[in-house]
Amino acid sequence: MLKRNRYYYSENVGLFLCEDENAILGKLVSASEFDVELDQREAWRYSVSLLKSVLAQRSEGHVLLEYTIPRMGKRIDAVLLLDGSVFVVEMKVGASSFDRGAIDQVYDYALDLKYFHEASADRPIIPILVATRATTHREARVDFAGDLVASPILADVKQFQYLIQQAPQRDLTPIEPEKWIRSPYRPTPTIIEAAQALFRDHDVAEISRTDAAAENLSQTANAIARIIENAKENGEKSICLVTGVPGSGKTLAGLVIANERHSFEQDLAVFLSGNGPLVLVLQEALARDHAGRTGITKSAALRKSKAFIQNIHHFRDDALFTDDPPVERVTVFDEAQRAWDSKQLAKFMREKKGVSGFQDSEPEFLIGVMDRHEDWAVIVCLIGTGQEINTGEAGLDAWISALETRFQSWHLHLSPQASLMIVEPDKAETEVLGVRSHIDPSLHLRVSLRSFRSERLSDFVAFLLSHEIDSAKEVLTELLTAYPIVLTRDRERAKEWLSKHARGSERFGQIASSRAYRLRARGVWVQVKPNPVHWFLNDATDVRSSNALEEAASEYDIQGLELDWTLVCWDADLRYVDGAFRHYAFRGDKWTRVNQASTQMYLTNAYRVLLTRARQGMILYVPEGDESDSTRHASIYDGTFNYLESLGIPVI
Repeated sequence: MLKRNRYYYSENVGLFLCEDENAILGKLVSASEFDVELDQREAWRYSVSLLKSVLAQRSEGHVLLEYTIPRMGKRIDAVLLLDGSVFVVEMKVGASSFDRGAIDQVYDYALDLKYFHEASADRPIIPILVATRATTHREARVDFAGDLVASPILADVKQFQYLIQQAPQRDLTPIEPEKWIRSPYRPTPTIIEAAQALFRDHDVAEISRTDAAAENLSQTANAIARIIENAKENGEKSICLVTGVPGSGKTLAGLVIANERHSFEQDLAVFLSGNGPLVLVLQEALARDHAGRTGITKSAALRKSKAFIQNIHHFRDDALFTDDPPVERVTVFDEAQRAWDSKQLAKFMREKKGVSGFQDSEPEFLIGVMDRHEDWAVIVCLIGTGQEINTGEAGLDAWISALETRFQSWHLHLSPQASLMIVEPDKAETEVLGVRSHIDPSLHLRVSLRSFRSERLSDFVAFLLSHEIDSAKEVLTELLTAYPIVLTRDRERAKEWLSKHARGSERFGQIASSRAYRLRARGVWVQVKPNPVHWFLNDATDVRSSNALEEAASEYDIQGLELDWTLVCWDADLRYVDGAFRHYAFRGDKWTRVNQASTQMYLTNAYRVLLTRARQGMILYVPEGDESDSTRHASIYDGTFNYLESLGIPVI
C-alpha cells in the first residue's frame, strides 16, 4: 500500500522563498485527494503570497502546507518550524472577524500535536488564527500554558507578520525538519473520532496510539477476515469470540470489520450494539461528518450510517416478522456478553411486542437469524467484562450453550482468554468447547488504546471501589502526574474547574448514577434523560450540549463513550460507611438498603463506568449534607467524601 505524505507541500524557508508561487500552487493542487475548486486555489495563492512576505527576513526554518491531522480528519493550513518552536497557522482568507469555531479549531490543532506528535511533545507550540481582512487593536501576545501550548493568537495580517518576524529568539535546539516530519503520530481517538476516520478510509495505523496497538488491532482484524473468507469458500457458518484488555479497542475492532465488509455487496456487514446512546451518537456523528465532506444531504448520509451501525434490538425485532435471512452475511455484536437471557427476553416480548411463549435467549435467537442463510454466515462477538449494569444479561455461556444444543454445525473461533472464561474447572477444554473449536491468540486484543493520560485509571478505580486503600494510593500518586483528579463539595467550583481545564473544543460534562435521586436538591436531575446526540455532539452554545453543564448523563447514557473532562456527581446510593461501601436505593421518600448481590454489583459497576469516562481528568463532587432533610444528612455524604480524600485526592 502506497504510504501518503501527511502534507501537501514541504520545503525549507530559503527554497520556499525562491520558488515560484505558481509552482507551489501546482504542487498543492497535485497533492490534493479531491477536485480543487477555484475558491480554494485562490485561497492557497493568497496564503502562499502572505507567507512569502511574512518569512522574507528569515533564512532558517521550514514550511509545511496542508498538514494532515488524521484523528480529526482535517488539515492545518501551515506549520512553520522556526527557532525551535512550532507555529500552527490557520488562515481565514477574506474573513474580517474571528469565529469561535475557527479559534477552537486552531487550538485543537496545537493540542493535537502536543498530545500525539512525538517530536512536538517538548516544543513550544504557538497557534495563530489569521483573519486577512480583520483590523484588530489588541496586542498579539504569546501566552503559554504549563505544557508550552500558547493560547490562540488572533491576528490581522500586520500582527501576523510582526509575530513571525519579531518572534523572540529562544535558547532552543533547532528542529530537524525531516526528523519532525517522520516523527510518529500516535493519536488516541475517541470512539466517535475513530469511527469517522474509518469511514473516511483512514488506515488503522493512523488512528492508533502506538505501533504495537495498531499491529495488534490489525492482527485481530486480519484473523477475522481470514475466518470470513474461509466461511465463504467452504460454505460454513462461524462465530468468533473476541476478547481484550480494558481499553484495547474491541468496539473499534468491530467497526473496522463492519466498515471493511459493508462495502462488499455479497457479504454486507453490520455493527450491532444494544447500547442505544452509542448507536445514536455514532450514526449521527458519521452522518454529519460525511455530509460535511461530500456535500450530500444530512438525511442521505444518515441513511448510509444507519445501514452500517444498527441497534441490536431493532435488528432482532425486524427478524420476528419474517423467516427470510437478513441481507447481512457478517454481523458484529458489541458487548455480546450483555445479550439478554431467556427470562428477560421473554418478558420484553410479552410486554412490549405482545408475543407470548417466547423461549429463546437473545444469543439463541440471533444465531438462529443468521442460521437462516443456506450456505455461509459469520458472527463476531466482542466480549467485555466488569461493566454489567443491567439485569437479565446472559453472559458468554449463553452463546456457547446455543452452539452446543441447537447450532452444532457452526464453527467456534475464540481467543485463549475466552476459552478460560467458559471452560468448567473440572472438565477438559475439548469436552466443553467441542471438536468444532479453533483457538486463535490473534482474537485477543492485548494492547490498551485507552486515553493517553489515563492508562492506570481503571486500576485506580478498581482499587477505590474494592477498598484496597494502599494500592489505590500507590496508583493515584502515579496517575496524578499526568491525569488531574480533584475533589470538591461545591458544584459551582467544580464547573469552574472544568471550564478552566478544557481547551479548544475539548468536551466536558456532568455525569451521575441513574439512582442518584437526591442530587436533584443540588440541581442535578438524573430522572431527566439528555438526548445523547445533542449531549455528545453539539457545542456549548446549545444548552442541550454536555459542555453547557445543564443536563447530567447517567451510566446508561455514557457507557461506551467518553468525554475529555468529567464532573462526577456522587450521591448516597453508593456510600462509604465504616470501612466499606454500602448500597442504597431511594424509594418513596427515603433511602433503603440494597441487599441483593446482583443489584449491588450493578450499582458498583455504575460508578465504575462513571469514574472511567474522562480521557484527560475529572473532578468528583460529593455534596454537603443538609440536617433539615433526613434524606441528605451530613452523615450520609461525609463518609464518602472523607474516604476519597484519604486516598490522596486533592480537595478544592
